Amino acid sequence: MGKFEPNTYAIITGASSGIGREIAQELAKKQLNLILVARRRDRLEALKKKLETEYSIKVIVKDVDLSVMENCVRLHAETIDYHPIIVINNAGFGQIGPFDEGSLVKEQAMIAVNISAVHLLTRLFVDTLSEGIILNVSSMAGFLPTPLMATYAASKAFVVNFSRAIDFEMRREKRRIRVLSLCPGPVKTEFGLVAHGRETGRGIDASRAAKIAVRGIEKEKALIIPGIQMKVVHFFLRLLPTRWILTFAYRLQKNK
Repeated sequence: MGKFEPNTYAIITGASSGIGREIAQELAKKQLNLILVARRRDRLEALKKKLETEYSIKVIVKDVDLSVMENCVRLHAETIDYHPIIVINNAGFGQIGPFDEGSLVKEQAMIAVNISAVHLLTRLFVDTLSEGIILNVSSMAGFLPTPLMATYAASKAFVVNFSRAIDFEMRREKRRIRVLSLCPGPVKTEFGLVAHGRETGRGIDASRAAKIAVRGIEKEKALIIPGIQMKVVHFFLRLLPTRWILTFAYRLQKNK
């Protein structure tokens, strides 16, 4: 898969803002046609116009609520005939605060989008693609239990472990499909606002995270961690006692 082939298609969920939008920009530069998926059609249409004008590519938009599993099945059915070579499961959101005080409805929707939709779309495309790359977007939070973001961190732990296990299976079976994981640390996006947290101003730009993600896809890196600082954090997380990690994570989220 190494290099991208112009005029082939890539699917990006959660494409209306943040990392998803920036990855769309990076792939458009490489002359890939795009299928952009999100709930906010107005933002998708604006991005479609921008990318088609600047890069002379084809862009298809799908306004879809991925918390509904029937919508995931329909999205796959409507896009598989485009023979996408890249599928990016980026849609997801979080909620900050004590577990017993947050919205239960929102937590259930989070599990649906962050876990069930990723699981279902990955399975559907693994079953129907002859070759390609699936990039599932996790988080550095997926490497540590995170008080005050318990459900979100657990959902991202699922994504990274799920993806790495399937990628290993694909390689052992000599399938021409890779299932990669993107695990960014703090990124300057709308995430904090959606999660009902306070923006701290920390983190890398979404555009930089997207560039690193696309390079990781080109190199078929099983685990993509944007930024040297986060790579160092990942290394030490494997060495520190869990009780230290819990205390650190609690204080970090408390500041938000």
